[in-house]
Amino acid sequence: MTTTSPIRIGVLGAHSTGKTMLLKRIEMELRGNGVTPARTGSIGKRAALNGLPKMQKHTVASTEWIITQGIADEIAAAAQGADVILADRAAHDALAYFNAALEFRGEQIHRLERERLLLLASTQLPKYDLLLATVLDKTIPVEQKHDYDPRYRVLVDHHVHALLAAETIPHLRVTSDPASQANAVAQALEIYLKAAAV
Repeated sequence: MTTTSPIRIGVLGAHSTGKTMLLKRIEMELRGNGVTPARTGSIGKRAALNGLPKMQKHTVASTEWIITQGIADEIAAAAQGADVILADRAAHDALAYFNAALEFRGEQIHRLERERLLLLASTQLPKYDLLLATVLDKTIPVEQKHDYDPRYRVLVDHHVHALLAAETIPHLRVTSDPASQANAVAQALEIYLKAAAV
C-alpha cells in the first residue's frame, strides 16, 4: 500500500460486524484533527434499488456492479477534493460476499469469470493506505430488524479473511474488543497525520 493523496482507508467484513460504526469513529477522530473525510457507503442498498440480488443471492453481475460502483464513489470523492476517503466496503468485500453466496448455494462459476472479478478488485489495492477487516463475533446478537441467514454470515466472515490471506493482502484485523477498535482508529489517524506532516 502506498501513501498518496488522498488517503484511502477501506473496511471489509461480514454484515453487522461494526464496519460502518468503525468508520464513523475514524471520521470523528479525523474531524477532531481538522479534516473532513469523505465516506462512501450504502452500495448494497443501491444495488438492490437497481434490481440486483444481494446477500446469499449475489451473482457475477451484482458483484461486478458493487465493485465498480465502489470504485466510482472513491473516484468522485477524490475529484471533489477529499483529503481522506473512508471506503465502506473495499473492493474485495464484494468478492468475499460473492464467494460466500456461491458456497451457500453449492454453486461454481467458470474459472475465468472468478479470475476476472479478482483482477477487478485487485486493481484497487495500491490505492488503499489501510485496509481494516472486521472479525465476526458470534456472541454479539444481530439487531432483530435484520433478517440475516446466520450460516451465510459466517461464510462471509470466513471468505473475507480467507481471501485476504490467500492474496497476502496487508490489512489490520479488527475484533469487537474495545482495544482492537481503538487500535484501528489510532492507526487510521496516524496514517493521516504522517501524510499531513510531509
